[in-house]
Amino acid sequence: MTKQERVLEIIERLKREYPDATCTLDYNEAWKLLVSLRLAAQCTDARVNIVVEKLYEKFPDVGSLAAADVDEIEKIVHPCGLGPSKARDISACMKMLRDEYNGGIPETFEELLRLPGVGRKSANLVMGDVFGKPAIVTDTHCIRLVNRMGLVDGIKEPKKVEMELWKIVPPEEGSDFCHRLVFHGRDVCSARKKPDCEMCCVRDLCPQIGV
Repeated sequence: MTKQERVLEIIERLKREYPDATCTLDYNEAWKLLVSLRLAAQCTDARVNIVVEKLYEKFPDVGSLAAADVDEIEKIVHPCGLGPSKARDISACMKMLRDEYNGGIPETFEELLRLPGVGRKSANLVMGDVFGKPAIVTDTHCIRLVNRMGLVDGIKEPKKVEMELWKIVPPEEGSDFCHRLVFHGRDVCSARKKPDCEMCCVRDLCPQIGV
């Protein structure tokens, strides 16, 4: 079975296993997703979802958050870890959205990458979830699972994994495929304990079974 054939079968099985898999960060406006993505670095989505509620109570829109003192932002986002750097990035990003995009967000990958605190992973997630464009989000779950499944060969660098996946994953499937990998990585193919291979819906397709 080629990598292309394997990935298509894996995609179909994960669709059946996790039909409703979506981003686990809570947001109702695109700029809020950018904030949550920055806070999610080295922090759980569950904690981020709690913290941002307090942040938006005090700063409910791009303008108010852009005008906020960085120290005020840091005090609220501190529970997410790396508070000072995250607060600085959020402040700078909101200022850029206010000054250059009239409070909206840019709609191209290249422009998203210009925003403070936004890397390829975040830009891809926004492109896929907000704009419905082809996207591949190479988070830790994605990188671990596609290596275990033999879709990439011992590649750990996020951008290189992304480039390899673009070669075999249909563009229209990329975003949802990566969301489903997150769910599968949390529920079955965990990094913190031995993978539960007996419960895995792609067990027979995994060359690393039991490793």
